[in-house]
Amino acid sequence: MSFLHRIFGDPNEKVLAEMNPRIEDINALEEEISQLGPEAIRDRSVDLKRRVAIGVSLDEILPEAFALCREAAKRTLGQRHYDVQLMGGIVLHYGQIAEMRTGEGKTLTATLAVYLNALSGKGVHVVTVNDYLSRRDAAWMGQVYHALGLSVSCVNHQTAYVYDPDWKVPEQTTELTMEDLAEASEKEEGGAVDQKRDATGSFQVEMDYLRPVGRKDAYLADITYGTNNEYGFDYLRDNMAVRPEQKVQRPLHYAIVDEVDSILIDEARTPLIISAPAEEAADTYYKFATLVKPLQEDVDFNRDEKMKAASFTEEGQNRVSRELGFDPWADNDTRTIFHLEAALRAGKMYEIDRDYVVKDGEVIIVDEFTGRLMNGRRYSEGLHQAIEAKEGVAIQRESRTLATVTFQNYFRM
Repeated sequence: MSFLHRIFGDPNEKVLAEMNPRIEDINALEEEISQLGPEAIRDRSVDLKRRVAIGVSLDEILPEAFALCREAAKRTLGQRHYDVQLMGGIVLHYGQIAEMRTGEGKTLTATLAVYLNALSGKGVHVVTVNDYLSRRDAAWMGQVYHALGLSVSCVNHQTAYVYDPDWKVPEQTTELTMEDLAEASEKEEGGAVDQKRDATGSFQVEMDYLRPVGRKDAYLADITYGTNNEYGFDYLRDNMAVRPEQKVQRPLHYAIVDEVDSILIDEARTPLIISAPAEEAADTYYKFATLVKPLQEDVDFNRDEKMKAASFTEEGQNRVSRELGFDPWADNDTRTIFHLEAALRAGKMYEIDRDYVVKDGEVIIVDEFTGRLMNGRRYSEGLHQAIEAKEGVAIQRESRTLATVTFQNYFRM
């Protein structure tokens, strides 16, 4: 290894060497920008947005944008980006993966690339691990973006919020006007309150600054925080919309994914599915579960362990046809073939206490990565019903897939 290093050098050192001139450019602007007032900082940010709109590249304005973001964070959060965090921001801007340990400031680092790409006006999505973190980061980092003149929002399950420093959660059910809320906000503002907020912002969600809005309004913000599930399901619902005005998302532009290894590797092929109830077919499932039980591997069917699939051989099709009294493949009976293939997969590819458990008369999926029970989750395409028939438990109503996408395919868009 040392021999190769002597010939080719350390690739990491080469990357860092390429970044150093950018870091020097950013640091050179720090003193100048630190002299600007709040309005002047916002005006510089607006000017950057104007320059991008007329064709100036994001790479060209990167040093100034990063310097502005660093100053805004220093003033609103009391946190200054270190040079290594500037490097992390550059890496994220170019669509690469930055690995940082807990406590090294991932959330703060991400603000650099988020802010820079939000200047295009096309929207930036920040993908968090859960709803709590999306609310926390929208309220916490929202201070930085607000100081730079950008709007921030977050989307949660059935709710959405936009960052508003004047918003206060009503303490009573009596109707309050926005003027009342703004006045109450002004009375509570001050150094002590701001310091307390900065100290607790990393773990406490300040709902006072998150104003409820419609989902479409949340996606119109310059920066939107949310989970991969919320983004994915909103995308699927948009594709099912009958009219354009029913859609909530804008065209996808740029995203930063927290815990990227979990989302794009561990759960890369996990499908998001919107389904609807289909007709009852319990008797068919029980009948076919019994029919496929005596079938033999490599004679009546072939297995594909990688794809977790099974397919009938020609001999297997003939044997099934004799049992049924007709040939569904010759008749092109897609419904019967669908049930037969589901029964074959359930009977020959899925095992109890490995892929699922039966608890209280219900088939519950076991997560293949964590080993945890996934209550409420069901296999699609009739597979779950076929497993229920195989285990002799009550078959719940079959669902029909209306729209589906995997995380991997969604984040490729």
